[in-house]
Amino acid sequence: MTTPDPGVYIPPAQMYQELRSLSDGVTRVETKLDGIARGLGELGKDVADHEVRIRALEQTLWRAVGGAAVLGAGAGVLAQLLMR
Repeated sequence: MTTPDPGVYIPPAQMYQELRSLSDGVTRVETKLDGIARGLGELGKDVADHEVRIRALEQTLWRAVGGAAVLGAGAGVLAQLLMR
């Protein structure tokens, strides 16, 4: 029969160093996430601004299309009246 493996001994100083290293890594990740969150907030503002501008352009386009249709119909009626 073999003797059981006593396992691995990790001294408290080494465990503390690993814990500090892990804590520093988490702090770096939190800092990066905070920066990303700020960037996403600014991006949201940009998207909202673009939405407003695009909607204004679409309204202008449809007004121009409507105006062109009215002018075309008016020109057709005028041409019919002049051709009699």
